[in-house]
Formats: sequence, C-alpha cells, structure tokens
Amino acid sequence: SGLLRVQKLRYFLLGISLRDAVSLVRASSSSWDKREVTARDGEYLLGIKRLRRLYCNVGIGFHIQVLPNGKITGVHNENRNTLLEISPVERGVVTLFGMRSGLFIAMSNKGKLYGSGHYNDECKFREKLLANNYNAYESAAYPGMI
Repeated sequence: SGLLRVQKLRYFLLGISLRDAVSLVRASSSSWDKREVTARDGEYLLGIKRLRRLYCNVGIGFHIQVLPNGKITGVHNENRNTLLEISPVERGVVTLFGMRSGLFIAMSNKGKLYGSGHYNDECKFREKLLANNYNAYESAAYPGMI
C-alpha cells in the first residue's frame, strides 16, 4: 500500500510498565524543558492527521489493533484493524482512531484500554518523542496510570 509504514511505538501501555515508559519520557524531555517556548511551537501539527500502524517492539513485537467490538489488542501481523489515524487535539495531545472500527482508543480510570464510539477526555493521549526515535503515549486524563 502507499502508506508509510511506521514502527515508532515502543511503549504503549501494553506489555510494559507505564512507570518505566514515563521515566524514559521524563529523562528524554529534559532538554525540552530548558528551551524557550514560542507561541508557534507545536502548531505545525495542529490539524494534521497521520495514518499509522503503531508497533510495539516488546517481546516478539505486535501492532496495536482496535476491534469493532471495542477491544484493544496486539497482533503480530498488520491487518485492517491496525490502521490508526493520529490527530492532534491540542499541543502534545493526540487521539488514536481506529479507521476500520470507527472507534477511538481510550483509557479508563483503572488503566484499561477500550474502544470508544464517542470522543471524550479518556480518548486523549500525550505523545512524546523519545531519544531512540520511538514515541510514547500516556493518558492525558490519568497521567502516571500504572
């Protein structure tokens, strides 16, 4: 297909402790804290939707998939349920939308991922670029959730 194949997700709240992922994000973001922030920073992504397949390279690796019944699982081979639309909703915060299922990836207050038919605060994830060029996603509604 003409889609850019991206394998950037190493820690996606599945298969690894979120505490470990958050500590890596904090360690890699220290240089960002020291730079001057302007009003235009981050605006280049606003409104830009990216089609991606998120890959987790933990163990033997898997793609995140959103099933039509609302389950969020990992699968070793790409399929039509692994294609996601990543959309920025505010600076550093994105939604992850399953193109086939028509559901948003959301996280409950108990740390469980599920597919939501309606956009809400549980559908927002902070996106961080790590030093190793992988991305980390953390619930914006429940930061630090383990």
